[in-house]
Amino acid sequence: MSSKFENAEEWGDNTSLVHSGYNPRDYFGFVNPPVVHASTVLYPDANTLETRAQKYTYGTRGTPTTDALCAAIDELEGSAGTILVPSGLAAVTVPFLAFLRAGDHVLVVDSVYYPTRHFCDTMLKKLGIETEYYHPSIGADIASLCRPNTRLVHLEAPGSNTFEMQDVRATAEAAKAHGAIVTMDNTWATPLYFKPLDFGVDISIHAATKYPSGHSDILMGTVSANDRCWAELKEATVTLGICGAPDDSYQILRGLRTMGLRLERHQQSALEIAQWLESRDDVAKVLHPALPSFEGHEIWKRDFKGASGVFSFILKSPDASSYKLRSHAFLDALKLFGLGYSWGGYESLAVPVNLGDRKLSKPTVEGPVIRLQIGLEDAVDLKRDLEAGFAAAAEAK
Repeated sequence: MSSKFENAEEWGDNTSLVHSGYNPRDYFGFVNPPVVHASTVLYPDANTLETRAQKYTYGTRGTPTTDALCAAIDELEGSAGTILVPSGLAAVTVPFLAFLRAGDHVLVVDSVYYPTRHFCDTMLKKLGIETEYYHPSIGADIASLCRPNTRLVHLEAPGSNTFEMQDVRATAEAAKAHGAIVTMDNTWATPLYFKPLDFGVDISIHAATKYPSGHSDILMGTVSANDRCWAELKEATVTLGICGAPDDSYQILRGLRTMGLRLERHQQSALEIAQWLESRDDVAKVLHPALPSFEGHEIWKRDFKGASGVFSFILKSPDASSYKLRSHAFLDALKLFGLGYSWGGYESLAVPVNLGDRKLSKPTVEGPVIRLQIGLEDAVDLKRDLEAGFAAAAEAK
């Protein structure tokens, strides 16, 4: 795709989101890129067919639609290249498969997204790859866990469900000093609020299902690599036959155009509600990195440009035997908050959090942990809905 303007690196975030990835003059001035459906691509002659000496060769290797999305993501990430995969989980597993082989050792943060842990403990184990989990606060001390066969170190910040922060730069620098490739799941912040490659990470991973889509109707992941890792990642993707669908790519690209404005609203409302929750006697603790009371707040404040709309809180309960009862009563009383997984859409969601998979970073809790996705509704209405949840939890016996 040709660039629409010069000096695009000087644009503000919202300007970049509106104009990145696609030049309307490439397609007769139409504002949005066309959706190109393709498997077969024709060649003009036998020599071109033999040498594959043209831009598009087969549908799995890209179309103008998927290229437009990849170009937009590259501009946001500052990456050498981006691949599209069918889900956020695939955005984690594909680079793992690309760079790991039997006998390798992998270090994964203990507060990782559970499906990533499941993949490591099952699929990687069957492939003869050992996974070791580390505490999210480890920082430069990751070096003490690195072995001669440590091939990859995976980060996720904030951590899944409990939002532990990581010192990304210190961890990445120490891991790379031992020759490891560093990957990071950055879905929570998006590249608008944190750019992993600027902090020494080699591969930035996103579930585009979340904020880039914004409407809870698309599954997709993006994987963006620096120069060090791009060629190998791209080759592995071709070998695995992984690709993003053009219709989904079109929808994600359209969602990107408004992501900055949506994130501002998600952030504003989530912080307002988090502060309100923190003031309540029936809340034991609020787990939100932008709150000064949160343990990792200083790292968030130093490294991140903003916060998204997802955080958790601990519902105060008299004893462990009442955790499930109170949690269910709270959730069942909600009307505006839907009960469902994922996040990043326009609607608010709530789910109970299970921390049974944690090995090193299981926090001390005084009640059930509930994760909230704050959508685009009016905050005053969401507070009223949560009030009903607290009233129901108090009555649960």
